[in-house]
Amino acid sequence: MSDEAAVPPAVTRAFVLAAGLGTRMRPVTATVPKPLVAVAGKALIDHALDRAAEVGIETAVVNVHHLPDLIEAHLARREGLPKILVSDERAALLETGGGVRKALALVGDAPFVVFNADSFWLEGPAPNLARLIAAWDRDAMDILLLVAPTETSLGYDGAGDFTIDPDGRLERRGDRPAAPLIYAGVAILKPELFADTPEGAFSLNLLFDRAIARGRLSGLRLDGQWLHVGTPDAIRAAEERVRRHAREG
Repeated sequence: MSDEAAVPPAVTRAFVLAAGLGTRMRPVTATVPKPLVAVAGKALIDHALDRAAEVGIETAVVNVHHLPDLIEAHLARREGLPKILVSDERAALLETGGGVRKALALVGDAPFVVFNADSFWLEGPAPNLARLIAAWDRDAMDILLLVAPTETSLGYDGAGDFTIDPDGRLERRGDRPAAPLIYAGVAILKPELFADTPEGAFSLNLLFDRAIARGRLSGLRLDGQWLHVGTPDAIRAAEERVRRHAREG
């Protein structure tokens, strides 16, 4: 076999977590699922799917639970890439990890991108999803997270999630009062990580912690600004920041 034939394929599939209840976004999400909330004239899920298309993602699996018919109808109106497959969680909400596990047959057997449906950021000089895919190293990593600076992220008032070492490996904040980086809602994972995960609902944090224990959870710093769109007030703040960014060129 030639060296060229041995090169693993590029990341071409994504999973978009769109099943959540969006409780912090109420009353907006009483009638509109959070992935369909518009920011800067576009539904949050379309920001994610359009960025996926820009980097060559060919297929995106989207899970649905809360107001699923609205999300499915919206996705049916999209044209072009990525191709959309729906994973139906109407019967039970499975959290982030359980939702991906249920849909592994649709995701396939190669590393894939996972998006939170509300992942939203202003780009720096280079698109961050392209940077993430370029940084992925299957031999050295189990999971690669896009992480953003805690202090400069708009709409976030927490203490941060991770520290990072010079080689890009992540550790939890633990007992520290604060950590410099937060998870920006985008990751690359290997499907084999789900082989011994629980049936039913569980969080992707289970896989993050297992990867940390093996020294194989890595992070890439976001170049730009992460916007946390978690509440109705955060929508207005994000839109104002987008307008200011456009004026700044």
